[in-house]
Amino acid sequence: MAVKTPKIIKDFLIYLTTIKGKSPRTRREYQYDLLLFFKYYCTVQNEEILELTPEIMEQADLSGVNANLLRDITLEDCYAFLEYCESVRGNGAHSRARKVASIKSFFKYVTNKRRLLDYNPADELESPKIAQRTPIYMNMDETKIFMEGIKEGNHYYRNVCIITFLLHMGLRVSELCQLNLQSIQGDTIHIIGKGDKERSIFLNQACRHSLEAYIENERDHIEGSQDEKALFLSQKKTRITRRSVERVVASINKRSGLNKEKLSPHKLRHTSATLMYRNGADIRSLQHILGHSNVSTTQIYTHVEDEAIKKVLENNPLNFS
Repeated sequence: MAVKTPKIIKDFLIYLTTIKGKSPRTRREYQYDLLLFFKYYCTVQNEEILELTPEIMEQADLSGVNANLLRDITLEDCYAFLEYCESVRGNGAHSRARKVASIKSFFKYVTNKRRLLDYNPADELESPKIAQRTPIYMNMDETKIFMEGIKEGNHYYRNVCIITFLLHMGLRVSELCQLNLQSIQGDTIHIIGKGDKERSIFLNQACRHSLEAYIENERDHIEGSQDEKALFLSQKKTRITRRSVERVVASINKRSGLNKEKLSPHKLRHTSATLMYRNGADIRSLQHILGHSNVSTTQIYTHVEDEAIKKVLENNPLNFS
């Protein structure tokens, strides 16, 4: 049985997109997290329920989720929910951290914007500690092998341009899919990033050549497109989707013989950023290119490979037997 989203949550989701500029994907994630939280809260209030099974949770009645119910929620309820997510649902730190962000954002809205609460129960809610993960990426040799997997055939020029853009500019796949013909202005490209933040990136020689070849040999010959503005089109002449780009990357990965595990468009972004940094890009320039709001996000690319560390230790002048 599909759970109806309470009005107070709907109002918050509208605020997220219209005022905060969150993407539809982020909105769906917040909605999922908040519905799960209130399913949990409403279910545990029923003393007759002894076990929080998925079936029981799905039957939760959220019709009573209103300002009066919100006033009864405590910080301890929020932590109990996070414990449930970890112990019962097996959520890792990243998943639980996202739920914390959703809960904190919602209660900040109902407290500060709607003035429905005198006290914000999630104000002191802490996020679980997340171990910094080294991004998965391809080295230079692997990148060359991968590029050789782009074979002649349908959409050859389009695919070359897509992969070149991803590897040379570190675009998010969502940014790539949103590109229009008018996004290209001379030797620069206009990007709409997260939260509708705009940035312009210089097109290097490889990007310009791949774009010119795509426009001349493929894009200019497509007629009857359902989205004439879109730069990259699918087989059906519609704007290319995230899933389509994922399939392109997976196909090239296989055909190249590289078969890099879990290679995705986002891993190409990691590859682009890592190779740029290792070849002299300063952290502030990299932050602009990648469209990061905070430089701390960009700093994950300042990692040093284990092999590089090993080489330094091996070259230690005291390393003799």
